Amino acid sequence: MLKFIIHGIAIAFLTVLTQVGGIVYLIVLALSNRYQLNLLKSSGLFLGTYMVVCLLILPFLAPMFGRVALPVTGNLKPLNYITCLLNRHYVRTELREQLVGVSDRINKQFEGTKTNYLDANFPFYDGFPLFPHLSHNDGRKVDIAFYYTNQETKAYSNSAPSFIGYGIYEGPAANETNYPKQCADKGYWQYGFLNYLIPHWKADKFSVDVKRTGTLIRSLATDQRTSKIFLEPHLKQRWKLGGYNKIRFHGCQAVRHDDHIHLQL
Repeated sequence: MLKFIIHGIAIAFLTVLTQVGGIVYLIVLALSNRYQLNLLKSSGLFLGTYMVVCLLILPFLAPMFGRVALPVTGNLKPLNYITCLLNRHYVRTELREQLVGVSDRINKQFEGTKTNYLDANFPFYDGFPLFPHLSHNDGRKVDIAFYYTNQETKAYSNSAPSFIGYGIYEGPAANETNYPKQCADKGYWQYGFLNYLIPHWKADKFSVDVKRTGTLIRSLATDQRTSKIFLEPHLKQRWKLGGYNKIRFHGCQAVRHDDHIHLQL
């Protein structure tokens, strides 16, 4: 009975995390039982099968569901390659074209600049949730990292203070609208919970490159394909983006957006 519970938890966890990991686990479990493989061989078989599925099979199948993988190299790339290994980098073709185009323009304007994406969507099925996001379930949404500079050298850095791109916030000043506090006061505990989960040991080594980040946001906000951009109101105020109606507040039911940009078609 305990084995069934453990296997069930593993399948559920891998499905929530990667969408297809639970299916791979079931296949490997059946093969391991059939051929009486030990734990080491079963683990190796799982890793090998999972990598083949992620790297070779999913990119071929995803277009049948209206989605394609984002690039992993070039001017547009993941901040962390784990995003791709977890299959969280799939979008609709239109969004991919928009992102590739804007990243190329940013690179042309600011030579050497790479645009780093964070979570996008899984490869299959509209409505399948991408935990912990509320709306990344239809191929039309993607999170983009801010651009940063090195605090010591003041030079552009193709990195970020958070290894996943989330959780290191550009908080409001005393004279700015403080939605993080307002949401917390209303009982929305999840709004800033990543602040307590993400290590801050690199936080003081980076500062947001406002010029690059502002240029990116303005380009996206004036693109007809863009439906909404989520950004904290105090950053919209601070970065003088008030004239762009597509830049909106996302509500207290979500999480803070002063650590990344949320873009949707």
